[in-house]
Amino acid sequence: RKNTKRVPSFRKLLRTSQIKLDNKLKNKQYKQKSAAKKYRKEQKKLREAVRDAISRKPFPLEECKKKQVAGKWEEKEEEDALPLDMMDEDDLKLMEDLAQKASFLTRDLSSNEPVHIKKRKRESVIEKYEKVPRRLQTEPEKEVIHLLPIKDKTGIIPQSVEKPVLDVAHDEEEDTEDMEEAEDFNEEPLPILTPEEMAAQRRQKLQERKMHIAALASAILSEPDSNIKKLKELRAMLIEQDPNVAVIVRKLVMVSLMEIFKDIAPSYKIRPLTEAEKATKVKKETQKLREFEEGLVSQYKFYLENLEQTIKDWKQRKLKKSNVISLKAYKGLAEVAVKCLCELLVALPHFNFHNNIIVLIVPLMNDPSKMISELCVEAVKKLFKQDKLGYASLGVVKVISGLVRGRNYDVRPEVLKVFLHLRIKEVELQKDSEDIAPKKKFMTYKEKRKNLSRMQRKWKKAEEKLERELLEAEASESKEKKLKLHTETLNIVFVTYFRILKKAQKSPLLPAVLEGLAKFAHLINVEFFDDLLIVLHSLIASGDLSYRESLHCILSAFHILSGQGDVLNIDPMKFYTHLYKTLFSLHAGGTNEDIGIVLQCLDVMFAKRRKQVSQQRALAFLKRLSILALHVLPNSSVGILATNRVFMQTFPRMDLLLDNESQGSGVYLPELQEPEHCNAQNTALWELHLLQRHYHPTVQKFASHLIAGAPTEGSGALPLDLSQRSATELFETYCMKGMTFNPPVASVTPRRKDTFSQMDSFVDEELNKQLQQHISKTVAHKPLDFAKHLKESSLA
Repeated sequence: RKNTKRVPSFRKLLRTSQIKLDNKLKNKQYKQKSAAKKYRKEQKKLREAVRDAISRKPFPLEECKKKQVAGKWEEKEEEDALPLDMMDEDDLKLMEDLAQKASFLTRDLSSNEPVHIKKRKRESVIEKYEKVPRRLQTEPEKEVIHLLPIKDKTGIIPQSVEKPVLDVAHDEEEDTEDMEEAEDFNEEPLPILTPEEMAAQRRQKLQERKMHIAALASAILSEPDSNIKKLKELRAMLIEQDPNVAVIVRKLVMVSLMEIFKDIAPSYKIRPLTEAEKATKVKKETQKLREFEEGLVSQYKFYLENLEQTIKDWKQRKLKKSNVISLKAYKGLAEVAVKCLCELLVALPHFNFHNNIIVLIVPLMNDPSKMISELCVEAVKKLFKQDKLGYASLGVVKVISGLVRGRNYDVRPEVLKVFLHLRIKEVELQKDSEDIAPKKKFMTYKEKRKNLSRMQRKWKKAEEKLERELLEAEASESKEKKLKLHTETLNIVFVTYFRILKKAQKSPLLPAVLEGLAKFAHLINVEFFDDLLIVLHSLIASGDLSYRESLHCILSAFHILSGQGDVLNIDPMKFYTHLYKTLFSLHAGGTNEDIGIVLQCLDVMFAKRRKQVSQQRALAFLKRLSILALHVLPNSSVGILATNRVFMQTFPRMDLLLDNESQGSGVYLPELQEPEHCNAQNTALWELHLLQRHYHPTVQKFASHLIAGAPTEGSGALPLDLSQRSATELFETYCMKGMTFNPPVASVTPRRKDTFSQMDSFVDEELNKQLQQHISKTVAHKPLDFAKHLKESSLA
């Protein structure tokens, strides 16, 4: 089943601090206040709408159908009406206000209903409001001015005048548009630049940005405490909007910020202050340091988020709204962002947000882009090599294990090969008697009073005080802590390896797993030995492995048996046989580099298990290795002959193969793949005579040394620089990867310069005379007559 879990972002991985909790509480309170305020506004609008529905006329004014009746009522009104010029100013003003507010017209006057209709059961206000026709937003708002109503037999007819509201904002926009059009008309058109002028303008802009970046960076580095706020200004340039220089400027800012953080970051992890620490009064210097640390952590977090967002945008092929940078340019930005993250991963393993960087970098080790994948792999290798304690290594191993399991073992082999660079030499396998014994404790006061005299107590007190001070002054981490971290790291590595051996035996990760088991097999718990050896043998017997993978299986098995596996009663003869078969699959071509694995296998199988190896087996391997030395490159020949030297000095009666007259029962069978039954004692090491005439001088020395019987002293002994090195070291020393000959060939310098002499080049005197005659003659140029030669040839 496909795992849909996404990689957590920086914001999700941030540890919850008191500042964050306070901010969350403030945001929650602010949201609650905003929601309450919004609710009150909505209720207010609803009440206003209800009142408006009651007061406003829902239908258009009805015209009077009976003009005669209307005329009579008008005459009557005119008679009853009081002229305005006879009213007081206060009454007139009151009437105008009432006309504007229409407070006495709160009921629907257009329905021609009698006044006492209020006593009836009226419909609800909301239903009446719903019946009011909606107005489109495009309609202009109109101000209604209510006049005095008219009354006739049918009822009261309201009078009002609708006055459209002037759209001042629209008029202002039109005026501004007209002004802008006029300005555009008056402005001169922009000059058209040539490509050379555009390039010069771009260079000038770029130079200005570079100078600005350099000025900010130098100011921050000179006084980090005072100029920490300039980090924000420099980080703001990560969103450069000028499309001509945006890509280069963003890259420069990324690299500049990375170098700045590497320089000004302290050598400790900055923790958030507690409420009690914030409330206490401190010195100015301490307060300044706190502000610097808080600003540094904040800007560092935002910078890492910008790098993460750049990589995500490139992964998702997502463009920003501004479209300042193309998708093609985003790849370059993402590569620079990954380089910056890798540098920070290696340079600041102790600083804040290091685990967040690990979570970003580890999935990129499996990226389809080869460049980005190699960058991340190399960064993790460097981190493993320089991590002495093990905190950072443990974090990386945990994330890699989760990645392999989450991707269902569908990752690159390079992701698992980084485990080979872990600095793990020992783990907590089993507790010794010293560890089980109780630790020494300081004596209590009662014990001192009972067992010691007054002077002894005084000396004991001074001694214990000194011991405590020494323990506190010890800066290095304790060995127990280091072993505990290494043990936990290696457990996660072995769990990953065993899962792949169990569930994905045909996975391309198997070679990396076998190589890792070969390196860390001596640290595996004894409980897993039997099962692991059975699995390794079944893998070899299946025939699905390549020769390199089978060599790693053999090496893993013998690492297990040479360490704690000595107590196990297991016969490894099948592994010896398989190595004996595999030797002839190696040659001077691409498989030459795998001789190093063979040399390691031979060292573990013979040198460290000399008591469990029979003479027949040792003779068979000695003969086959001598044959192999003729088919490989010089560095492999040197390593194989060094292994043969160990054979001859370790096992007795190996000089049988140096005597061609000694005979035993049977005939040597070189094609037989069983080292115990091939009768190797009946042959001779005639290959050493061929190797004596080898073009490499070191191979010649080893061959002569072995023919003499591999003596440790005397004329046939090897020089110290060769005799004191192991076979693997010699193999790596004389490696020809750099296409150079080791030792270098001495250059032969001629006594005099090679000059060409005309007289010395011709030995024959007659030829020399003819040459001199030809040179002394004046050459006369004659026209060539080809027709003449054709005629002569035709006549002939």
